[in-house]
Amino acid sequence: MIEIKNIRKRFGDIVAVDDVSFVAKSGEIFGLLGPNGAGKTTSLRMLYGLFKPDSGCLLVDGISVPEHTLQVQRRMGVLPDGGNLYTRLTARENIAYFGKLQGMQPAEIEHSIANFVDILDMHSIIDRKTGGFSQGERMKVSLARALVHSPDYILLDEPTNGLDVLTTQAVRALLLRLKAEGKCVIFSSHLMHEVANLCDRVAIVAQGKVVIEGDQSTVIKKANKNTMEDAFVHFAYGEGTNIPENLR
Repeated sequence: MIEIKNIRKRFGDIVAVDDVSFVAKSGEIFGLLGPNGAGKTTSLRMLYGLFKPDSGCLLVDGISVPEHTLQVQRRMGVLPDGGNLYTRLTARENIAYFGKLQGMQPAEIEHSIANFVDILDMHSIIDRKTGGFSQGERMKVSLARALVHSPDYILLDEPTNGLDVLTTQAVRALLLRLKAEGKCVIFSSHLMHEVANLCDRVAIVAQGKVVIEGDQSTVIKKANKNTMEDAFVHFAYGEGTNIPENLR
């Protein structure tokens, strides 16, 4: 279980995260939602140990992330915002390199890669150099790279943003499979159609604060709306706000 309690993070005069708390459990997909600039990415970066919080507590199975960062990171698979591939390496080599960094044996790495080649339909790209890959192809490799070591906790920052329909379906199927395996998946997004299809529970972040947390039906009911999209607009932007074009 992941527990985040009252974390705060400031960069100079800018307060990126003001008071974020939520719990994400094993065997569920938890949606960390909010408009661009709300503090989602900074919160995730603190959770996987890239930033230290100015205050607050981040626990993974009761272990403090700031105090035992490497121990926690071994149990995580992270797809960061704007993550890049090594373009001179093939897709297979990119994934294998991360497997080696996680201490996996060569046979384990090859078995895991073969599994993701099938799940994400990477047969045509697995032995190609990644320079020139489409966004969907890069996303498949990035996901396999993050998950090669079969982590218990999976943190994904906007994993379906800008993907084509087939790649989105493949990513969605993979996330549901991970949930069925008992993994804890935190899925950051502002795309409500993906949230509706994937997330068991959500937390909506606005201006660095969690304004609501719960299952989708509870969030919709508390907003007095009929859809998750309308509830998101209500909590993230305020009553009477028209949904921005980039969220449709």
